[in-house]
Amino acid sequence: MPDEPAQRAYDPRVHPAYARIDLAAIRHNVGVLRGLAGSAALMAVVKADAYGHGLVPGARAAVAGGADWLGTAQLGEALELRAAGLDVPLLSWLHAPGADYVPAVQADVDLGVSAPWALAEVLRAVEVTGRPARVHLKVDTGLARNGAYALGAGRTDYADLVERARAAEAEGALRVVGVFTHFAYADAPDHPTVRAQQEAFADAVALAERAGLRPDVRHMSNSAATLTTPEAAWDMVRPGLAVYGLSPVPDLGSSADYGLVPAMTAVARVATVKRVPAGQGVSYGHTFTTRRPTTLADVPVGYADGVPRHASNTGEVLLGGHRRPVAGRVCMDQIVVDAGDLPVACGDEVVLFGPGTDGEPTAEDWAQASGTISYEIVSRYGPRMPRVYTGGDEA
Repeated sequence: MPDEPAQRAYDPRVHPAYARIDLAAIRHNVGVLRGLAGSAALMAVVKADAYGHGLVPGARAAVAGGADWLGTAQLGEALELRAAGLDVPLLSWLHAPGADYVPAVQADVDLGVSAPWALAEVLRAVEVTGRPARVHLKVDTGLARNGAYALGAGRTDYADLVERARAAEAEGALRVVGVFTHFAYADAPDHPTVRAQQEAFADAVALAERAGLRPDVRHMSNSAATLTTPEAAWDMVRPGLAVYGLSPVPDLGSSADYGLVPAMTAVARVATVKRVPAGQGVSYGHTFTTRRPTTLADVPVGYADGVPRHASNTGEVLLGGHRRPVAGRVCMDQIVVDAGDLPVACGDEVVLFGPGTDGEPTAEDWAQASGTISYEIVSRYGPRMPRVYTGGDEA
């Protein structure tokens, strides 16, 4: 097997905190999603370091759980997967002008193409390698983000892209393997844009087919659509967040409601314990003041590690079997927890979030406390938090 990127090993003598990743949970979640996908293939999206869970271990666990494809946003992610020996179909779709497509074409990485300039750059890589590229045409059906625009009267950007891609395919320079788009409101399945985008995508597929393209996979469903809009599955679904056990539609159902198991648990240890009187201001700016005598526990993990600063005075952790609040502002390297009258000692374990099965807060709880979404909570935990893998040998 090719050399793999080194994983940062957790050493409690060096690291005061770590993220525990349950690979069995990832395998389980992919199995659940495969059942929901019906006859459609399943692409496990592992972009952004597998949503913070570790790119290569997360991808291996997803494939072991039954994923047919892997998906990344950036070329570097895709090439890292290939270097690690993952040889399943693999799509990378978000690129800026000047990207080097040569290694990707050589490594049989499928490329998302959303504009004529991107197609031209892919074709230059084809000239260098002497190998045809595999591309998926990205169509904007209403998100107004990445993708060739396909709405409005007259000739569209997408129609131009289709024509150019068909000409290149006729010359043997590439194969249009897929056509794809992305929902704007998949987390609100009754929103009128959900139906409108399905109709716009059907029109885009029909236009490509009239031009003579015969894509193998037509795909538009993310995690939310995979769970709530089965009619949008087409030939493949692309779940991301749900692969890691988090609900993309918390207003409609929790992870447990959908049979998903959160895979990440963030753990730290208490560094300092002190008993303080009522009236003691805590952390920068004294935005929290104790109302009675209490025990404060300093925990050496902060916003440089991924703890959202917006959770100041609102987030909770599990300490000594009890949920206790973050007292005062989240700092760069530490938080303070109001432990009340709990018996707390230096070195005690603090669980910031996890599956919730032992009473600990979940990533969704932290999202609510921070005014954000669980996607951000798990993906923001950075390299100062080593990953510890359980539940399999994919690491």
